[in-house]
Amino acid sequence: MTTGLLVLNIAIMLLLISGLYYMQKKHISFSKRVFTALGLGILFGFVLQFIYGAGSEIIAKSADWFNLVGGGYVKFLQMIVMPLVFISILAAFTKLKLTNNIGKISVLILGLLVGTTAVAAAVGIATAVGFDLEAVQISGGDAEIARGEQLEETYQGIEGRTFPQQMLDLLPANPFLDFTGARPTSTISVVIFAAFLGIAYVGARRKAPEQAELFAKIVDAFYAIIMRVVTLILRLTPYGVLAIMTKTVAMSDFDSILNLGKFVVASYVALGIMFLIHLLLLTMSGLNPITYMKKAFPVLTFAFTSRTSAGALPLNIKTQKSLGVPEGIANFAGSFGLSIGQNGCAGIYPAMLAVMIAPTVGINPLSPGFVLTVILIVAISSFGVAGVGGGATFAAILVLSALDLPIALAGLLISIEPLIDMGRTAVNVSGSMTSGILTSRITGEIDGNIYSDMDNKIEAEA
Repeated sequence: MTTGLLVLNIAIMLLLISGLYYMQKKHISFSKRVFTALGLGILFGFVLQFIYGAGSEIIAKSADWFNLVGGGYVKFLQMIVMPLVFISILAAFTKLKLTNNIGKISVLILGLLVGTTAVAAAVGIATAVGFDLEAVQISGGDAEIARGEQLEETYQGIEGRTFPQQMLDLLPANPFLDFTGARPTSTISVVIFAAFLGIAYVGARRKAPEQAELFAKIVDAFYAIIMRVVTLILRLTPYGVLAIMTKTVAMSDFDSILNLGKFVVASYVALGIMFLIHLLLLTMSGLNPITYMKKAFPVLTFAFTSRTSAGALPLNIKTQKSLGVPEGIANFAGSFGLSIGQNGCAGIYPAMLAVMIAPTVGINPLSPGFVLTVILIVAISSFGVAGVGGGATFAAILVLSALDLPIALAGLLISIEPLIDMGRTAVNVSGSMTSGILTSRITGEIDGNIYSDMDNKIEAEA
């Protein structure tokens, strides 16, 4: 009986995938196919949970098979991240797009990432206060206690690391090791290595033009192949979103979500406000926010469903380019945004936790001194978190430990962590893209015609 139901669930998934493939053959737009996949995934996930229940063995086995599509798609995207970052930044130098203002571009991107994270911290604080969130309102079970102990053990592993030590980890002592993604800072290290090679190429172009020309041709050849691989992988996006969303909804613990509904709602209100701030910044710079939303929909949908900023990087860069951002700036913004200044994970989340936990040790979360301290520490930690990695977890540990607040209490939200993390990841990616768009706007390098052209958006048919 169990085997028959499992086969039925797999058959339905294959039928839905066939439907998406039919839409592709009919040349229905990429965005519409992604949106359809998202809706079908949510619906199918709810149906599975309604019939079998969240903890059902059939759902677990079905999700395992679904993960061949969803997890496989994410792995393919992660596979191409390092080659894409490396060759795209190097190509920006060989095409003479980053030779004059690389320092200014880097400072602007980092400033916008950290600055918007400070704003996100203020939003998180205001939302937590507005919803009257306190850690004492949550009752912890065995899972929450275990999670708290795990967080304390993690903190012991990074305790004592200074900010300069964390910054030193950004440098590529062994670039070949970083190409494997072995370190939390590997992506940024590859960016720095590629930039060094690019600067060396500019020098060689003056002193050894023949060799430099040969090098540029090799880079261009690799760039053409890598971008073709990206296009091939992006064709799988609707299928990946369908499988990931089905698995996520089918396996969600809705009882826990309902019990902690206040915290879920507060988190998404804060994330929604931060996304509106991104749109406001674009509007203030003279760009149409509606255009941004329409073009960014596929990558934000993928980030939401997959909960991986790194996996979203190829889509992130392609989206920025469809918005008129030069290749080099898009790569710098996307790559730095993986570890530095994450508005959702390193901004809103730790700030809300700090406000929730402060009353348990007798601190008034409304105290102006405490509020300013939280914002400052969150902003600094959003840069420093790059030295340890781990997204929201490490950001929370760094902020809570700096404020001398009990770290273990952050484990109380473990049951709703995946649901909140979906929204956080989407806001992280939006913040990364916003920093790239605003940087190219400030430097005058954005192509306004491409930005406004709705025909120039992510497609995966070429």
